[in-house]
Amino acid sequence: MEEVKVAVIGLGTVAQLIHLPILRKMQKVRISAVCETNKNRLKTVSERFDVTERFTDFNQLMESSAYDAVIISTPTSTHKEIALKAIDNGKPVFIEKPVSRSFAESKAIADYSKEKNVPVMVGMNLRFRPDLQLLKSIIKTKQLNDIFYLRSAWYRPQSSDSQWFRKREESGGGVIFDLGIVMLDMVLWLLDFPEIDSVTTKNYYHNTRNVEDSSISYIRCNCGTTIVTESSWSMRSEKNTFNLELFAKDGSATLNPLRVFKKNRGIDEELSLQKFENSTALFTKSYHNEMKSFIDAVRGINTYYSPVSEAPERMKIIEAMYKSAESGKEIRF
Repeated sequence: MEEVKVAVIGLGTVAQLIHLPILRKMQKVRISAVCETNKNRLKTVSERFDVTERFTDFNQLMESSAYDAVIISTPTSTHKEIALKAIDNGKPVFIEKPVSRSFAESKAIADYSKEKNVPVMVGMNLRFRPDLQLLKSIIKTKQLNDIFYLRSAWYRPQSSDSQWFRKREESGGGVIFDLGIVMLDMVLWLLDFPEIDSVTTKNYYHNTRNVEDSSISYIRCNCGTTIVTESSWSMRSEKNTFNLELFAKDGSATLNPLRVFKKNRGIDEELSLQKFENSTALFTKSYHNEMKSFIDAVRGINTYYSPVSEAPERMKIIEAMYKSAESGKEIRF
């Protein structure tokens, strides 16, 4: 495949700041068509990125446009309908997170992807941060063993100013669906997807009504590991604060910057690791690496990382978080 033609459905914040700029810079990749229900935005964005095929209806795009892969970055409430149609067309699909509003919707997409044998990748960009990939390798090669506690926190303004972002019926939820879901994926991925025993969550509505703007979860794994995740749009902090602390029987690790310590005769010694860019640069690079991975998979160079088959289990945990927050009780699996 000499040139990969990509259709982009949804021209909101993520598409304009991430997907379209990255695709435009990639070698032998062309943005072949775009779709957006807002006609003014469609005109402005398509002209900015020199895309001549423009649609306001995704069905028309899929019926009329020749493309090799499709990216879905629309409001979450539309993901299932668009994804099922895209799968029917038989071309690889990339769905920006969150994959859907519920376990049932994510399972419907995953099941149809399997039935039709059409690959679907879900945007989980933290897996593509170089520092986290190194930490994953350190864990996988048994340099840190018997991890018993992992805490991750992310405090930043919400990712979009769009009105649908704060409407649960359209977005699926608040900060959990914005920041919490990628943090959850990150810790599960680092731990090689352990089975979950129970979830306890507390949500807060400081500056919002319909969706939570702060959330804290306590997750117990069957293997004995405890996970704590914190996400917030409203906690007083620096503009964007993201951190991770991991504790194992024989060492520990922290993020931003990545530091790893190993116990040697009872003394913590820091491992000598490659130096990385600052957190902002790493976050940006994660999106570039993610999109390159997807395009390479479309070309047949590698497999699809973060396949939709993993999404239902992730959504099951997310739903348990909301059930716990609403009931005030621990939810057991």
